[in-house]
Amino acid sequence: MTLFRDRDDAGQRLAQALRPLLLDHPLVLGIPRGGVVVAAAVARELNGDLGVVVARKLRAPHQPELAIGAITSDGVAWINESLAVAAGADDRYLEQEKQFQAGEARRREEVFDGHRRPPAAGRTVLVVDDGLATGATALAAIRAMKAAGARRVILAVPVAPPESLERMREEADQVVCPFIEGDFYAIGQFYVDFRPIGDDEVRRCLAGFQQGTVAG
Repeated sequence: MTLFRDRDDAGQRLAQALRPLLLDHPLVLGIPRGGVVVAAAVARELNGDLGVVVARKLRAPHQPELAIGAITSDGVAWINESLAVAAGADDRYLEQEKQFQAGEARRREEVFDGHRRPPAAGRTVLVVDDGLATGATALAAIRAMKAAGARRVILAVPVAPPESLERMREEADQVVCPFIEGDFYAIGQFYVDFRPIGDDEVRRCLAGFQQGTVAG
């Protein structure tokens, strides 16, 4: 079942779900890459500031495709402790993986945003992605914004399975998701156009928003 024409459409519909909260000039942070396109539409509709928050998955030893957590460029991490133990990730491995992925996140953030993200301290922050699967990167991003002093952190995604949202509610001050889908296999199944988003498109989106328009 498709719900959205593309990420911009998803962002507009997510913004409609957020309107009842009466947010006053929120800081809207997209998780790259696709989440930035959704976040741009949300920021435009809600008169917010736009930026990125980069989180990298922490890989299980010998199973790099398995995420046992995530970490942001600020070094704030969320770890699935039971999964990490089951995967054989001891403290030494986790520390090395966290250092490596935090460094990668810093490099990616520089590529996307040049460290121009507005300060989160004292503000309402929306952490936005184009959907939610395991939610590891979103959880790390939520923790990072709380550590940065945000007054309120809201996780906002257009679509997600119910079990992932339960984990989000344990960390975020509020969760907004207009479409909660139990029959969930992949985020792309809910989009007509779910093409990959490149680094250049993210940069254009951010630059265009700063000029008062949203590129693309």
